[in-house]
Amino acid sequence: MSNDTGKATTPPDRSWTLTEQRNNRTVDLDRQSVAGTVAMLGVEDALVAGAVAGASGAIVAFIEAALPGFRAGGRLIYVGAGTSGRLGVLDASECPPTFQSEPGRVVGIIAGGDRSLRVSSESLEDIHDGARAELESLAVNDRDTVLGIAAGGTTPYAIGAAQIAASLGAVSGLLTCSPIKRPEGIGHLIVVETGPEPLTGSTRMKAGTATKMVLNTISTTLMAQAGKVYENLMVDVRATNDKLRDRAARIIVELTHLDRDAAFGALDEADGSVKVAVVMLQADCSRDAALKRLDEAEGDLRRAIGERG
Repeated sequence: MSNDTGKATTPPDRSWTLTEQRNNRTVDLDRQSVAGTVAMLGVEDALVAGAVAGASGAIVAFIEAALPGFRAGGRLIYVGAGTSGRLGVLDASECPPTFQSEPGRVVGIIAGGDRSLRVSSESLEDIHDGARAELESLAVNDRDTVLGIAAGGTTPYAIGAAQIAASLGAVSGLLTCSPIKRPEGIGHLIVVETGPEPLTGSTRMKAGTATKMVLNTISTTLMAQAGKVYENLMVDVRATNDKLRDRAARIIVELTHLDRDAAFGALDEADGSVKVAVVMLQADCSRDAALKRLDEAEGDLRRAIGERG
């Protein structure tokens, strides 16, 4: 970046951030054999799950704050730059096929737009108001939840997005892998202390793995709480290809004890919907009646078949 004189400005010193510090356990990374490198990286990766578990209280608080709005039709919106943004887009893109969620219920915004998924545009992460236009075009409101993702906890684009969202009435949060003070205006701070990276500053590694785990946890928990899961089964999956058709039939077999061929027949009668097929079988009703039961139960399979939660 440059100042008004055209001279390059000195960037802030980020050496204090945990993700920018050197890892004393991997200082001879370049001298390892292939086996030694793989083993060394494996030791570091094994630390990630514990770090995520250590942040569980903050993760729970964030999800509990997001849940009322999400149940009321609000959205979960991830915002980040670089690796953080890509991981947000990835989790958002996986929700419709996994949970049959409506398009736009989980949204990923990355600095620089979709082109940045393949071509880096790191300079855009320095713009504090960089996500404002997209958040305003989405008409972010008090039913929505916006999570800024910034591995080192200093990215202006992600921090600014969460602050803008808060000003629009949304639940706001920031996910980081370096301890920081909660930025002004942001409601929730999730810190996953993954420690220095094995390759100094490369937050696509432990911080990226931790971020993926946390985003999986947030979206899966919200969807489960919203009735998109029965027991531990993906009951909102629709049989749109051979793999999913096989999975759907196996779920029906598991829940109704039909044989495999009969399960495929029920699935076809239900137009590829596992939930509709299960309600038809468990309640001994027509497809239209099953759809009505599910609508009255707001999509919750337990309620639709008369089970208590």
